Amino acid sequence: MRSFYHFLMTYRGSKQVDDASRLAEWAFADHYFPKQSKDYDELSNYLEWNSPFPTALMVFDDLWDTYTMHDD
Repeated sequence: MRSFYHFLMTYRGSKQVDDASRLAEWAFADHYFPKQSKDYDELSNYLEWNSPFPTALMVFDDLWDTYTMHDD
């Protein structure tokens, strides 16, 4: 399974900016984002301490569901 970061990068460069693409752009620019992680708790904790916008954790949870369902 690829890392969550790798999955998240599929949302970068969207012509229609939404919260998923905002999160992807932020993670790309954040040098400390856990780019190799496949662990929900590690990523969730990181976002709790470094949330780039108010709904980022909600967006992450939605994307995590998609990641775990479709990224085997």
